[in-house]
Amino acid sequence: MNLNSFIGLMGHSLKRVETSDGVILRDVRKDESPDFVMRDSEYVLTLDADSMLLRDYCLRLVYQMEQPGNERVAVIQTPYSSYRGAPTRIERIAAATTDIQHMLHQGMTYFDATFWVGANAVIRKAALDDICVVSTEGTRTVKTYIQDRTVIEDTESSIDLGYFGWHLVNYPERLSYSATPPDFGSLVVQRRRWANGGLLIIGKFFRIVHARHQQGNDVKLGEWALRVNYMASIAWSSFGLMFLLAYPFDQRLLSPWVVLASLPYFATMSSDLKRNGYKRSDIFRIYGFNIVLLTVNLSGTLKSIQQGMTNTKIPFARTPKVNNRTASPALYVTMPWVVIIYSCMVFYADTFSHNWGNAVFAGFNAIVTFWALTAYIGIWHSVQDMVVGLIRWFFVPIKEPQQEAVRKKASWRDALYFGDRQMIYESRPL
Repeated sequence: MNLNSFIGLMGHSLKRVETSDGVILRDVRKDESPDFVMRDSEYVLTLDADSMLLRDYCLRLVYQMEQPGNERVAVIQTPYSSYRGAPTRIERIAAATTDIQHMLHQGMTYFDATFWVGANAVIRKAALDDICVVSTEGTRTVKTYIQDRTVIEDTESSIDLGYFGWHLVNYPERLSYSATPPDFGSLVVQRRRWANGGLLIIGKFFRIVHARHQQGNDVKLGEWALRVNYMASIAWSSFGLMFLLAYPFDQRLLSPWVVLASLPYFATMSSDLKRNGYKRSDIFRIYGFNIVLLTVNLSGTLKSIQQGMTNTKIPFARTPKVNNRTASPALYVTMPWVVIIYSCMVFYADTFSHNWGNAVFAGFNAIVTFWALTAYIGIWHSVQDMVVGLIRWFFVPIKEPQQEAVRKKASWRDALYFGDRQMIYESRPL
């Protein structure tokens, strides 16, 4: 809302007017002196409150946008990197996944398949004008430049820009930094938000692919595959990991070739970790990190499905970054314990039945998950959150006193603004 409001005011001279609906800003009329003059600009910088930029960020990115051949570049950015020297293990591993994303977006740029990362970017104003949707609410004209159907509005805007022939570019240097969540509770809020919305946008992408085909501007295979993977990977990987953990495999299904097929992925990620200044062995810590976050990612995916079925908007949850620990919902700290106990049971049963492949897999999952639970959440903290969640389940919150709606004396201005059946009401306590 704040982005759309500000962008919609750019280039306008405005007058502050008191109305029965509150204070509004309207364009100045002839012979009026403006209260505000909002300058227009060729570029817009978006910036999160917790992002920090190097001082030459805008200078270097705008210079790149001004180079010949970049006239159709809508967004240029450097996906934010993490600060070095994180004090907690979970902050360090979350930072590692963030730094790897910086490299992945460079490769996605090569296939014209990158996405706008909303934390910071320089955007061409003409591109925003192309994707602007104009609607009317009562007597007002509302311009929506960035759609807010989902909580990952930057991803949806990237799809909109591609439909109009605009491109997105990642500058190959680290010019922006942001703090990663310091504890599991705040990480839950962030990752649940990231997991919500991709499945809703993927349908829009398929419609745009069809529309671009009719225009003679076909989407190339590399762009198609990378964009679909970016929007749907959390969903299919979470369900796939849950299936691998729960299904009772035997020697026929869990063959050595299946394990060998995953080695290129792990080898590539370990190489990227080393390139970013981490240890190759962090690949196992990230594996445990993903198991601990499995329920969080599934929750975000199910929220996307719920939103698509009910056509309701999910509220944006801000990531808390505070000094004290953020408590986690009981479900998210209970499920790692469930994975550990279940994996131990499978290990015990498969050992006696000589199903060695699945026994080794279950034992490995039990060890890695227990280590991740201890390192990222903490045994005592997980017990605290489970107990607090159980206690809250037994108590019913006290409702606020009911309010009595009292009709105001309506004026002729109210009738013009709201009509006869939409008069203004004010609330007064009983």
